[in-house]
Amino acid sequence: MDDRTRQKLLPKFRESTQDRVARISGLLLGLERGAGAEALEDLLRELHTLKGEARLMGFSGLSQVLHAAEDAVRGLPAGAARGGAVDALLRACDEVPRFLDGPPDGGAEASRIAARLRNALGPGAPAAAGGAGAGARSAVAGPAVRGEVSVRVEVERLDEIAALAGDLLVDGARAQARSRELQELFARWSRLAERALAGSAAGERSRGRDRSAERLERDVHILRSDTFRLVRRHADAVSAVQGQFAQLADQVGQARLVPLAAILEAFPRAARDLAREQGKEATCELRGSDAAVDRAVLLALGDPLVHLLRNAVDHGIEPPEERERAGKPRAGRIEIAARSEGDQLVVSVEDDGRGIDPVQVVQAAVRRGLVGEVQATGLAGRAALELLFLPGFTTRDQVGEVSGRGIGLDVVRRRVSEVGGSALVEAEPGKGARFTLRVPQSLALLKVLLVRVDEDVYAIPAADVESVGRIDPAELTEVAGIRAVRHRERLVPVVALGPLLSLNGGPRARRPAAAFLSHGQDAAALVVDGLSGEREVAVKAPGPFLRGMRFVAGAAPLPDGRAALLLSTPDLLAAARRPGAVAAPVRERRRLRILLVDDSAVAREAEAALLRGLGHEVEEALDGEDGWARLAAGGHDLLLTDVQMPGLDGIDLTRRVKGDARHARLPVVILSSLSAPEERRRGVDAGADAYLVKGEMDADSIAAALERLCGVRR
Repeated sequence: MDDRTRQKLLPKFRESTQDRVARISGLLLGLERGAGAEALEDLLRELHTLKGEARLMGFSGLSQVLHAAEDAVRGLPAGAARGGAVDALLRACDEVPRFLDGPPDGGAEASRIAARLRNALGPGAPAAAGGAGAGARSAVAGPAVRGEVSVRVEVERLDEIAALAGDLLVDGARAQARSRELQELFARWSRLAERALAGSAAGERSRGRDRSAERLERDVHILRSDTFRLVRRHADAVSAVQGQFAQLADQVGQARLVPLAAILEAFPRAARDLAREQGKEATCELRGSDAAVDRAVLLALGDPLVHLLRNAVDHGIEPPEERERAGKPRAGRIEIAARSEGDQLVVSVEDDGRGIDPVQVVQAAVRRGLVGEVQATGLAGRAALELLFLPGFTTRDQVGEVSGRGIGLDVVRRRVSEVGGSALVEAEPGKGARFTLRVPQSLALLKVLLVRVDEDVYAIPAADVESVGRIDPAELTEVAGIRAVRHRERLVPVVALGPLLSLNGGPRARRPAAAFLSHGQDAAALVVDGLSGEREVAVKAPGPFLRGMRFVAGAAPLPDGRAALLLSTPDLLAAARRPGAVAAPVRERRRLRILLVDDSAVAREAEAALLRGLGHEVEEALDGEDGWARLAAGGHDLLLTDVQMPGLDGIDLTRRVKGDARHARLPVVILSSLSAPEERRRGVDAGADAYLVKGEMDADSIAAALERLCGVRR
């Protein structure tokens, strides 16, 4: 590596190495205390990533030690017997800073520490691949130079400042709303004052002008003038503060931005040297590396890009002779390209190597027990390539220094997912492969489209919204069991947000509003009740009550005091691709008139809300006798009744209904907290058409019962 690039990257590498060694030491101590397989997996990933970074920076001696450390960790015995090996590994951690100040090849010290780690495993331990000099030619030491003056700030602290700036923006917007309300109040007061003055003038004309009328007129004019000046000063102050809040948020955001080149500059030389070590030839080209990205996102991208570069050289690029036989240039080509798309950063790693054969991917996954043979028979094309991201997947049977350990692409997807991004792969056998990472450029402020379901507001990243419009039922078609509509010359699945979130039965408008979403190669039309415009919001991580909730990626406070749930576009698109997962949103729907009988006011209110959420009319009865009396009026499409009620219970009510010629055809659903088989038999024997258990009931189960009994669908 040339001296300029090395000196530029060395401070960042020292900083990241210090943090990573601290994590490795903590994980080792955890293993010594009996931590399980998850800690072991995290430790291996940290070692593997640090080894890759060391090789990129030309520290071949450190890479050799870390490779031996990986073998030592894999050979750790169970329980208390780990002590000796953990001691050796911890001592090796203590030596890491010395390698950053010494010769890149580590000298004899690297071989000594690597041997000590192998000895800690006992006789027969695997030897580290590669020698102390491997990759040494890619390292050039110059005297250390003083870099630019900077202050190291914890990313978490910067996150807190950014979140505070976002909150201030929201507070500023709320203040502006209050200012508008004050202006409206002043306008109303002014109109009232005009009427008062007009009334006073009329009175003067009828009975003559007096001093009290003059004082009233003077006081009104003075009060109106003072109020107007106050409103104007308040509005100006609010605008100024809002501008300062916006500037603060922008400055904090800019402080977090780091050029992507900070991690990419070393890649071309690293790819060349890594290829030569394997008897290959390769060039790595960078495009768009000046694109700036949030520091936290950059840190999350570091590991994935290292893995993708190493995989491109090791798995993708063929030996020169093989490339010549295939009619390709002797030197393989790797391109790392970055571009901004709205609020998103798109980074792709593409090579012109041997590509990826989906059939071989499936076979490798079956051999390693990652998928069963029955499941594998239905995997092809893109679905087969998705197996590459499974933990432990590798096509290599031999473990080498670069690959074969089953650590890599699962880390790639996991790291980008942690910051709200996605990872996609495209490949063609014999022609190459392209991995595409999409991540937000900033984690603090995000531009979103606000959509409405009933009266609730939800947010969708604006970068994932191609356009908005309306869905015409006449334009809908069905492909492989999925409702779809043509948008921009392609068919995209249609999914309704209300039913997807189990909130309602879908929009009632004949031509409902829709947001056309796109993320990577996927697209869908998301049907909603309404659109509420675009806004920049301060995104909050989901709290304990929302964490793990389907489709929810975070939350954002709104100026009107409400909070909008931020929806995950990849999750929405995945749901839209599932045949039959969500009923078609635009259809002629029949609205049922349901009689609900339950003596518990709380239960009755909850059940009625669920039924009304599905779009049906609900009449509530207080008990069995009240329900029977209400049935006499007629016009009901379905009876839903509790079992345990005073007087006439649900079982006897069902018998009475089915035994009466006027109501015999009325569908009856028993809703009970009793789930024993004998209770279900009692309901069936009484003539009930369905029996639902309260603890198991949700929008999907009740909607399925209504569809079966009454022919209506959500």
